[in-house]
Amino acid sequence: MVEYDHHDGVLIRRRWALARRSLSRPNEIAYYLGYAPLDVEVDELVRVAGTRWAIEECFQAAKNECGLDEYEVRRYVGWYRHITLAMLAHAFLAAMSARAAEKGDPPVRMPRSSRSLWQKCGDSWQLTHPETPASAPMR
Repeated sequence: MVEYDHHDGVLIRRRWALARRSLSRPNEIAYYLGYAPLDVEVDELVRVAGTRWAIEECFQAAKNECGLDEYEVRRYVGWYRHITLAMLAHAFLAAMSARAAEKGDPPVRMPRSSRSLWQKCGDSWQLTHPETPASAPMR
């Protein structure tokens, strides 16, 4: 669907509604609204809509690795500083990772998270001791 914006009777921009169907899940449809100059073609809008996932993955990685979402501030200036430093740290880590990959260094593996001391037993949870196997009865 395409709709045009007019200014004094002259076309200036187009509004687009894009729908994308997943190949793996054909029942799922993603919708995008686009607003672009007249010379932008639909393939360019599709390309830009496709980059959304890469951007979301970048923000998710910044949350996991650099604490992007771990701010407790009350004012815009504090929030802005936190976000800026977290994204700068993420960019630094990405650059160092790319440089290491260019040199042929093996990728760094994240350590596995430690197992929880809480183990499910029937319908309840029990706290186990590290030296006590989960299957051993607790005293």
